[in-house]
Amino acid sequence: MPSFDIVSEVNHVEIRNAVDQCNKEVANRFDFKGSDARVELNEKDKALIVFADDEFKLRQVRDVLTARLAKRGVDIRALEPGKMEPVSGNKVKETITVREGIEQERAKGVIKLIKDSKLKVQGSIQGGLVRVSGAKKDLLQEAIALVRKSVTDIPLQFKNFRD
Repeated sequence: MPSFDIVSEVNHVEIRNAVDQCNKEVANRFDFKGSDARVELNEKDKALIVFADDEFKLRQVRDVLTARLAKRGVDIRALEPGKMEPVSGNKVKETITVREGIEQERAKGVIKLIKDSKLKVQGSIQGGLVRVSGAKKDLLQEAIALVRKSVTDIPLQFKNFRD
């Protein structure tokens, strides 16, 4: 039976490269001379930690980071910004989480969307992905088009298309 998987993944190598590029640009920019502005990558927690001297510089570092991520093909919708926290003195930090996988509630919404469309395909939740199977390849392609058009708040990829 033909099937495919709906997943939400990011390329960690590209994130690491974008963080390195961001740190190089911040170190070379004149408006950041003498400041402690930087971005750290916490791979274990899947988080980016942005440090800066004040809120204005933090926003600027975050803008540089999102520009570098976008240039490297990482979808910005996979990032979930946290709140700014004071560190020491007047320095601030922000933790940006990298979302991977489809949350349970969102996966249920995708399956409900597919069922409500009256397409003759079945969806099932398997961990952080949704597997969709159907009798014909054309029906699966219609399901991909439907999900791609309807779900816009998280980045989705369609993988493991099998006949």
